[in-house]
Amino acid sequence: MFDRPCTRDRNLENCTCTYEPCARKGMCCECIQYHWQSKELPACLFPSEVEKTFDRSLSTFIRVWRERGY
Repeated sequence: MFDRPCTRDRNLENCTCTYEPCARKGMCCECIQYHWQSKELPACLFPSEVEKTFDRSLSTFIRVWRERGY
């Protein structure tokens, strides 16, 4: 396994999560693990207008990107 320090500060520059009390901001590995436990995806995979609804479900992800032709 790689011994790599967390790049939280650099990750925060691109974090699109609008949920302010989130303790996992910038810690992508923890964020992905947290959301996947609920069969959700992290904010960074959603368009900004959808992310703001806090609906991180797989069904919303599929619907939104399908509607956009991806």
